[in-house]
Parts: sequence; C-alpha cells; structure tokens
Amino acid sequence: MTSEAERAVLAAIDDERIIAELQELVRIPSVDGTSAEVDVQGWCARWLEALGVSVDHWQLDLAALRSDPEFPGMEVERRDAWGVVGVLGGDGTPGLILNGHVDVVPGDAFDASIEDGVMWGRGTCDMKGGVAAILGAVAAIVASGIRLRKPLAVHTVIGEEDGGLGAFATLRRGHRGEACVIAEPTAGAVIPANAGSLTFRLEVPGLATHGSTRSRGVSAIEKFTLIQTALQELEAARNLDPHPLLAHLDFANPLSVGTISAGDWASTVPDRLIAEGRYGVRLGEPLDEARKAFEGAIATACAKDDWLCDHPVKVTWPGGAFASGVLPDSDPLLAATVQAVTDTGRPAPEVRGAPYGSDLRLYAGAGIPTLQYGPGDVRYAHAADEHVVLADVLHAARTYALLAVRRCG
Repeated sequence: MTSEAERAVLAAIDDERIIAELQELVRIPSVDGTSAEVDVQGWCARWLEALGVSVDHWQLDLAALRSDPEFPGMEVERRDAWGVVGVLGGDGTPGLILNGHVDVVPGDAFDASIEDGVMWGRGTCDMKGGVAAILGAVAAIVASGIRLRKPLAVHTVIGEEDGGLGAFATLRRGHRGEACVIAEPTAGAVIPANAGSLTFRLEVPGLATHGSTRSRGVSAIEKFTLIQTALQELEAARNLDPHPLLAHLDFANPLSVGTISAGDWASTVPDRLIAEGRYGVRLGEPLDEARKAFEGAIATACAKDDWLCDHPVKVTWPGGAFASGVLPDSDPLLAATVQAVTDTGRPAPEVRGAPYGSDLRLYAGAGIPTLQYGPGDVRYAHAADEHVVLADVLHAARTYALLAVRRCG
C-alpha cells in the first residue's frame, strides 16, 4: 500500500515531460570520447540546477585518475570529461543514489523517432531511457512539495561503456550513499549481481616464408587454431558450475574472440596473428585470479606444441577491467525495489544476475549496496534496432520515485 505522500509524488509524474526530455537526451550524440559526451553532462547539470537541486558539476582530472592504481581502464581517448551529481533535500549521507550513464556507443540513429509507443535510436535503451526516468522521478518529488528527511542523490556519469571512468571519478570525489539503483535496461527483472569481463589481446608468433615453400615457415594462423581450442576448453570449464543467479544463462561466463588480424601479403606465410576478445569474470572472482586462469590455459596450450613452446603466445589486457559485483544477500534494497515495482502496477519481477559488466561493481566495491532496474531490454542495446518502450520508461520513473520517498523518508 502507498501513503498519502507517496500517492502525491506518483500523481506528480509528468509523462509528457519525461518523453520530451528523453528525446532531447537521445538527440545529443554522446558517443564515448566525443565532445557531445561533455555536452550531455552540461545538459544534465543545467536540468538539475533549474529544478533547484544542489549540483556538483566538475571537470575530471584525467591524468590523476589514470595514475590511480585502481583505475578501471578506458578504451577511447578523452581530452575533456565531466562529472555531475545532484543532491535533493535532507542532511547527511543520501538515503538513495539513482545512477545513470549518459555515454553511448557509436551509431548513426539519434533522431529519437516515436512510433506506436516505442522510441527508436541510439541510447534509447542503453541507457538514456533510464536516465529520463530518474529525472522524471526527481521532478515529481520536487513538484509534490514533500520534504525528504535524507538526501536523494542523482549521479549521471560518462565512460560506462569503455570501463567506468565516470562512476570511478564520482566515487573518488567522495560522493556516497546508503544504497544505489542503476537504471540499466533489465527487461523487467531486478538484477542484484553482474559477472565481470576483461578484454584480452593475444599475439601469436609464426615464421614468414614464401607461400610456395610454406613448409619452411610457420603459419601464425595455424598455431592460433590450437589456441582457439584451448579457449573453448577454458570457457567450458568455467561454466560447469555457474552461480545460482546466473544459472538461467547458456553461458554465465562467456569467452569470445571479437577480432583477428594476420598476415601482410597473400603469398606470404603469416608470421604474426593478433586476436582480441572478451573474457567473462565469475561472480566473486578477483580480476587477478581470472587473468591467471586465462594465462595458465594459454601457457599450457603453448607447452604442448613444439613451436609455441619456444615461441609462446603473448597475452596482454588492454581496455576496461570490469570486476564482478553483487548485492549482499541480507540487504533490504532488493525487497524494497521489488515492492516498489509491484506497488506501481507491475507483476513481481524476476530476480536474476547478468553476465555483463557495469558500474554496479564500482559502487558495490565502494561498499554501497547496489542493484540494477531499468527500462529496456539489453538485447537491443548497441543494436541497429535499439529502442525502448515508453510505457516501461514511465513505469520506471514511478518505481524510482516511490523507492526514493521510502528510502529517504
């Protein structure tokens, strides 16, 4: 059941405003590493300031962040980056953080067209739909006139897609809360756990010679086939006993090769192959242990081959490092979120883990109980047909508003 104050906040949700602001957000092409990534943070800061929210809008010290031993990595170059935190009401530590990332992966559809209750375009699903829902919830709380006993914080962050720079910088600046909900697309589920992921790079050596005398050389491509078999065996072994929150997945800890390049001439035996891919990190598994397992599998495969034994494959780890993250079993945030979902008109959501990395692990690593619940389906994130159902965005806004009132008093 909802209280009179809660009903007042829900009644203040402005559906038309949320949809219009989502269109504005999507039409800012805030691809990672571009100037629009700065622009979208400026938009968020101005929006919060106009609402009367206390705003911290600061330029990130990229050099200092990169030198931090716990820096999560970055896959694109940035000369400029900004953080935004808004805090509404109350005193002391925020009772709840609502987090959303405003960066998007490359694409060419930023028109935010609407058809039959669905908005299409890059970022609609991942995850500006969630950001618009957060802002709509905050606007409703202000419009209702209620006063919060504890502060409500809004974190809009950049760089989530390529490592988590924005959330890392926000936490390093000292922004904290008693709990955090990240508005990632969850297709109606509540996600209290994320597996992690690492990007790997393999350099497989060969020996060049003319293609007509290939027996004098060693093909790096042929040697990679041995390594690919070892990777498949490693993936199978790491998926034998998945965590219960990930047991619904075909692969709780997937391993895939995304790019391969080899050779420089059609009639030359290739003397080097470069392969890069994604390696799943198990729930609760330290990143160092995950790397050791991978490197050990490659070393074992090399030791079984006469050429690779003397010319081993080189393994490096470029790009972002996504540790796993999980909400503690006893934390009340899960039950409170499920209750807010049902009290705003949806069936009880499924609770499950996700196989991809997100900013959840950074907040959880900082000791902040965190889960994900947001509009959209991750299957359409980064996709040519990326979209979000507007009814899901509006329901998420109501869920966040209700949860915020309950958490912040």
